[in-house]
Amino acid sequence: MSITVKFFARLREQVGKAELILDDASDMPSARDIQSIWNQATENMRMPDNTLCAINMEYSNTDAPVKDGDEVAFFPPVTGGSYLDHHGDHHGS
Repeated sequence: MSITVKFFARLREQVGKAELILDDASDMPSARDIQSIWNQATENMRMPDNTLCAINMEYSNTDAPVKDGDEVAFFPPVTGGSYLDHHGDHHGS
C-alpha cells in the first residue's frame, strides 16, 4: 500500500514536513482512515482542532476510508471570503 500524505500552511511547519509517502503495508494501521493516516505520518501528534482533510483533492471526514494510491492532504481552515465577494463578480452582469 502506498499513500501520499501532504501537509499545508502551518500544519507543514508544526509537523516539520510538506510531504511523505507511507508505502510499507506492514506499517499501515489496520483501520485505514484519515485519522489513522495522520497518526502514522505524524508519529501520533495531536491533530489540531478544525483541521481540514482531503482525499484525492476532495474534502473528507477523518473517518473516510483511504485506499492504495490515494493522496491525503491536511490543511488548516481557510478564512475570509472569496476574491469575487470583494471585487465584483465576473459573470458579465
